[in-house]
Amino acid sequence: MSVDPASERYARQRVLPGFGPAAQAKLARARILVIGAGGLGSAVIPALAAAGVGTIGIIDDDRVEESNLARQLIHGAADVGSAKVASAAATVAGLDPATVVEQHDSRLSPANALELFDRYDLVIDGSDNFPTRYLANDAAVLIGIPLVWGAVAQYGGQAGVSWASVGPTYRDLFPVPPAPDSVESCEVGGVLPTVCAVIGAILATEAIKIVTGVGTPLVGRVITFDALSGGFRELACERDPTALPITGLVDYEALCGLAPLAESITAAELASRLGDAPVLLDVRESWEAEIAQLPGALLIPLASLGGAIDQLDPHAAVVVYCHHGIRSRSALALLRARGFDHAQHLDGGIDAWAREIDPTMARY
Repeated sequence: MSVDPASERYARQRVLPGFGPAAQAKLARARILVIGAGGLGSAVIPALAAAGVGTIGIIDDDRVEESNLARQLIHGAADVGSAKVASAAATVAGLDPATVVEQHDSRLSPANALELFDRYDLVIDGSDNFPTRYLANDAAVLIGIPLVWGAVAQYGGQAGVSWASVGPTYRDLFPVPPAPDSVESCEVGGVLPTVCAVIGAILATEAIKIVTGVGTPLVGRVITFDALSGGFRELACERDPTALPITGLVDYEALCGLAPLAESITAAELASRLGDAPVLLDVRESWEAEIAQLPGALLIPLASLGGAIDQLDPHAAVVVYCHHGIRSRSALALLRARGFDHAQHLDGGIDAWAREIDPTMARY
């Protein structure tokens, strides 16, 4: 079974001015890869399937968590604990069983990006971190295909098209990654669920325009959306004449300053050291500690750590942790600056502990 572009379900698209059966047939033949089945992917993937895209690839190594459900509408309560790619594929099957969904239950990396991108006509980047965004851009440039990208945070979002053969790329717009922890993640700063729907709809629209040739893609332009005002802005960007050519993939964690710190410790390493009684410092919020906490941990939220640091012994072995290891990096930098030479932070946070050490621990 394959998508039938002549189906009655696409009748309202075929009658669009400038669209017609030819554009619908292009969608049926198209192969589009979506990076991430989270907030943006949850809006993008069903939209592509409903529009009649023949083959949709989805790459994501995450599992569905309850905290995802408010904004990741492609998943339901019954999907908690399931692979996101499998849950997304099931939703697409319910929309149109003829749509081919290729599931890639893994993380995009320099080791698999080029081979994977080479199988698709276009890539939509709905990831939530800068290493993946720069990797996706570079891989798309090397393969020679367009990349539609988007990002959301709190009450706003942005979207654009990176297409080296036509105009500027993501690196022309953002030549240098932001400093680590200078941009809050959705985990820390939050995101309004409807912002994901707005930006996701723009990403899907851009992909449809590129595939069909209808309209003008966002090449050399970035659209920003502010939910609080309800306003959109368009920003122009150009090629950076001083940019170095992309000749291969690099270590994107290191590029973005997120390579594992020498002062970090894994969940397995911490489990083996609990007998040495290191001081466990929890820098999450109190409501998070009520859900799950390491035994004997001292709770000092990150925002309060500067004023409470004198409570700690700078000569003690301190292991600081948070949810996913983001806030604990900031806490570790503060501790090290105040003379805590034996301080470490838990790489991956308490979520890594729940996944790798204690599967009975509640996750959120």
